[in-house]
Amino acid sequence: KTATVSGVSDVYGAGNLNDGNAGTYWESTNNAFPQWAQIDLGAATSIDQVVLKLPPATAWATRTQTLSVLTGTTSPPATTTVASAGYAFNPATGNTVTINFTATSARYVRINVTGNTGWPAAQISEFEVYGASGPVDTVAPSAPSNLAYTQPASGQIRLTWSASTDNVGVTGYDVYANGALRGSVGAGVLTYTDTQPGTATVAYYVRAKDAAGNVSGNSNTVTRTGTPGGDTQNPSAPSNLAYTQPASGQIRLAWGASTDNVGVTGYDVYANNALRGSVGAGVLTYTDTQPDSATVAYFVRAKDAAGNVSANSNTVTRTGTSVPGSNLALGKEMVESGHVHTFVAANANDNNTATYWEGNAGYPNTLTVKLGANASVSSVVVKLNPDSSWGTRTQNIQVLGREQNATGYTNLASAANYTFNPATGNTATITFDATVADVQLKFTSNTGSPAGQVAEFQVIGVPAPNPDLTVSALTWTPASPIETDAITLSATVRNIGTAASAADSINLYIGGTLAGTVAIPALAVNGTATVTHSIGTRGMGTYEVSARVDVDNTVFEQNEANNTFTAPSSLVVAQAPGPDLQVLSVASNPPNPAVGAAVTFTVAVNNRGITATGATSVTRVTVGGTTLNTNTPSIAAGATVNVVISGSWTATSGGATITATADATNVLAETNETNNTFSQAIVVGRGAAVPWVSYEAEAATYQGTLLTADPLRTFGHTNFATESSGRQSVRLNSTGQFVEFTSTSPSNSIVVRNSIPDAPGGGGIEATVSLYINGTFSRKLTLSSRHSWLYGNTDGPEALTNTPQADARRLFDESNALLSTTYPAGTKFKLQRDATDTASFYIIDTIDLEQVAPPASQPAGCTSITTYGAVPNDGLDDTAAIQRAVTDDQNGVISCVWIPAGQWRQEQKILTDDPLNRGQFNQVGISNVTIRGAGMWHSQLYTLTEPQDVVGGINHPHEGNFGFDIDSNTQISDIAIFGSGRIRGGDGNDEGGVGLNGRFGLNTKISNVWIEHANVGVWVGRDYDNIPALWGPGDGLEFSGMRIRNTYADGINFTNGTRNSRVFNSSFRTTGDDALAVWANQAVKDRVVDNTHDNHFVNNTIQLPWRANGIAIYGGYDNSIENNLIYDTMNYPAIMLATDHSPLPFSGTTLIANNGIYRGGGVFWNEDQEFGAITLFPSSSDITGVTIRDTDISDSTYDGIQFKNGGGNMPNVVIRNVKIDKSNNGAGILAMSGARGNATLTNVTITNSATGNIVTQPGSGFVITAS
Repeated sequence: KTATVSGVSDVYGAGNLNDGNAGTYWESTNNAFPQWAQIDLGAATSIDQVVLKLPPATAWATRTQTLSVLTGTTSPPATTTVASAGYAFNPATGNTVTINFTATSARYVRINVTGNTGWPAAQISEFEVYGASGPVDTVAPSAPSNLAYTQPASGQIRLTWSASTDNVGVTGYDVYANGALRGSVGAGVLTYTDTQPGTATVAYYVRAKDAAGNVSGNSNTVTRTGTPGGDTQNPSAPSNLAYTQPASGQIRLAWGASTDNVGVTGYDVYANNALRGSVGAGVLTYTDTQPDSATVAYFVRAKDAAGNVSANSNTVTRTGTSVPGSNLALGKEMVESGHVHTFVAANANDNNTATYWEGNAGYPNTLTVKLGANASVSSVVVKLNPDSSWGTRTQNIQVLGREQNATGYTNLASAANYTFNPATGNTATITFDATVADVQLKFTSNTGSPAGQVAEFQVIGVPAPNPDLTVSALTWTPASPIETDAITLSATVRNIGTAASAADSINLYIGGTLAGTVAIPALAVNGTATVTHSIGTRGMGTYEVSARVDVDNTVFEQNEANNTFTAPSSLVVAQAPGPDLQVLSVASNPPNPAVGAAVTFTVAVNNRGITATGATSVTRVTVGGTTLNTNTPSIAAGATVNVVISGSWTATSGGATITATADATNVLAETNETNNTFSQAIVVGRGAAVPWVSYEAEAATYQGTLLTADPLRTFGHTNFATESSGRQSVRLNSTGQFVEFTSTSPSNSIVVRNSIPDAPGGGGIEATVSLYINGTFSRKLTLSSRHSWLYGNTDGPEALTNTPQADARRLFDESNALLSTTYPAGTKFKLQRDATDTASFYIIDTIDLEQVAPPASQPAGCTSITTYGAVPNDGLDDTAAIQRAVTDDQNGVISCVWIPAGQWRQEQKILTDDPLNRGQFNQVGISNVTIRGAGMWHSQLYTLTEPQDVVGGINHPHEGNFGFDIDSNTQISDIAIFGSGRIRGGDGNDEGGVGLNGRFGLNTKISNVWIEHANVGVWVGRDYDNIPALWGPGDGLEFSGMRIRNTYADGINFTNGTRNSRVFNSSFRTTGDDALAVWANQAVKDRVVDNTHDNHFVNNTIQLPWRANGIAIYGGYDNSIENNLIYDTMNYPAIMLATDHSPLPFSGTTLIANNGIYRGGGVFWNEDQEFGAITLFPSSSDITGVTIRDTDISDSTYDGIQFKNGGGNMPNVVIRNVKIDKSNNGAGILAMSGARGNATLTNVTITNSATGNIVTQPGSGFVITAS
């Protein structure tokens, strides 16, 4: 239906009122009550209920909106169906209000809003109208008959009539006197007694009505003729009217009696010229109820039995006591001098007196609210919790303020003592008159606490005259461009404020990316300016167009929240005629070369244009300092050719970036000249080629306590050093202590691996640490322990708890931040504990410094999720918009999903709704979808709800409410997925969720995706019996550039028949189970055909797995672990081959080659089982075909290589070109008692082993032979 409104703020338009999405909402023009919203039902309909909703998110604080409901068959509707009243919207009860009323027939339904305690505007997300189903009743009742009258007493006329009939039912009768409605009675009442002077001549008729609003014709008319000579004398006017106020909200009137020649029968009391009430003849008082803020004028009239009325008494006026204005502090930024515990400044303006701010020790304490612009302030209200548990206290408070153009504060109300008493509301009001933008409370004493305390800090006033800049229109020319058209944007800026604005600028955005900044002139009140800006050509696709004025907040405005505008329709760029070459991929041979190897390249070049290239072009590859060119013949429209590049590159240590360019010499006239280049890393040697540099705290300059692990690297007993990188970290206990790092390369971002305390009852805290750059304070970094601190002595995977105990593990987490600029190599970054950094301790382990590229632009052919209604950085759930975009891509409506830069809240897994509803949970993933982001630092999905707390939805509880469920052929790149997990299974089956999960199927490619705070980063595979019709194991999968950290279980696990897949050039840190694993799960379709095989973990860096292995292979064949770096395992091997978890058997070759392992191995399972850095564990069946070669193993906690006992054999293990040094508490190579099999050693070097270089325990059946 059509929704219309009185006005709109920013992007919160009328269409949100009935879009079926409670997460979007209409907001009226601010500070301009009354406001209205109206629904046109299209035809007259019987209705009896209106339901109003606001977004159910807890971020929407409870508020009361005052409104009435009007209905009618014409617009605007004239009938007030429900009188004005206050309605409370509370997220705890769904933020929904239901208004019931007697059924009425209406086409137009309007709400008229006159107040909102939560925001100075009307706000509604869904406006729903309900009524009886079926056709509308349009049949009027029959006219009443036999109307007659009698006069039972002087001044009375009693009417009677016969009942009407109706096809549905009569609901009442209206009585008319001299053509005017005199009164109404219900359906079963057929009499009405009127009061008239005896001298009055009155003609009466009656009409019947029904529930649909149909009205009968008039009854017969009867006339009572007045009798001349009756009582015509008016009573005298009441005298001496006066008032008192016996209680808040009450006004008691009293007056002197009137006289009359026959007798006074009563008095009518009028308030503001409207009849307020009546009393009998002997009553000379009347008590009215009015808000204390209302100004009301009263007079009284006397009357007699003949209907004669006196003149007015004298008038008395009760003037309201309120001051003009509303609470301007609600929702505004609060700044504090400091706080204790969790009693932060934000508690003082959250509209909840149950939460409060409390300053830290040491007066004076200050609490400041920043209004954003000048306001005319008349008072502040300081509240404490009115609960009686808060004893009476006195606080000494001074009020200061800062005018918007000033730099300092001035006194507004001198320091004075204010008593807070729960018996009187625990509130103090401090009055003054000032025009200020900031208001500050300064506390110098408190008899009830060592510091100032405020539950609510209200600033009462009205916005002062200021400009208010809005963007009112966005257009472009040409209106329907193609890729070769230069596009010009046009934006109109309006000043809707109450003062002129200075010259400023406007930013224009395409797909969420800045396209240009344009100057705008000074604007008078209600003045407008239209500016234009050329954005050049754009690739084929759909683009959201938006603008923001006063980006830097240089203009003080009445409303700083309405500077952004999004065009109601998207910019659609069509494909232009002509060729268009793009590089799809680059393959290198060999893919992971050794230093000095000759490397050749093959480039896949696609012509996405609609005509052939028609000429020979040059395809170029640059790598390191080498440039290779190859001529490429004409490519047909839509075709892809694999261009074998002439020549080769000699691999250098560490690797390089490969850049491939189609039409490198620009001989072709393409429709898009910006998409010819493709880049990817090639890694030479071990580990991932990561874009950051890590710096260890113990190697930096510091003032604090160095923590170092004990020789056994004891784990699970709150051992910070064991869980630290390199088994060392630095603890800051006191104010002024710091760790300072000197960068070796340019950087504009920082990641801090740290530990701060848990909350006393669990659940974590947040605390800041101060960042100084080159000795100058830069900013506060917020650290958190909400995802760390697991407790208990059990090693069970799901038996730990978040409830504090003596022994804890998983002590560290990470915080990240983009910095304001790029800092060159040699910059000093110092993390310092300042007085305002309030955690009881800080442990700094490492930092990562990275040069992050700017956000990428929307690619040609991609459609932004903003087109589907997603809004960045607003804290509201964007799942529905993302899901609609992905579904459209899957169904061929669009060709690519674009996630622009921004924070996007996601509270449901993105998947395919199973139309057959197979199984208890929906476990059908997406297929044939491409999802691209602006970069993992820029396009970030996050969730606030832990998976076990999700209400509704169709996600599996173990797989969680974030990320993506994938079935086949899906490409996802350049985004981040941040979960809300805090534990794995303990505490009532709480869950951590999975970032990416599903069958994965054929050819899925995932690149440059950052995943944190999930139970599992990526889980590849589903059991065959989970919808057998959809069986499709992962095949040809590629994961590259992954950044998976701080999980509660695996990083990436290949299972359920996964084959021909690899994880390459990726980083894993602080995973809870195996960082990388192949598990030949038996739950497959065919246990011969579907054994996992030909999977490869290549050039990855793994750090600090806190439970289980760095890399593990459980069964399968022809799988490999190559060129990886693995550091600091807590309790399990760096690499393990095993047959626990009942896998399908090993066969073929399992290769462990060219890996570096540092500080691997540990002890687990009640601290009884020791593990080597590399361990083979044939728990249930044989491990065959193993080769370990070209590997360095250093500083192992126990053994370098360990062969465990079990139910299986380990025949013919080959160990070649391996160096093992410093096995601290074990052997270089150990064959345990009961182990069976043999190994041949060639060119193996073993040094510094605690218990021997090669040790075979008594009872071992394992033979080790050195050749």
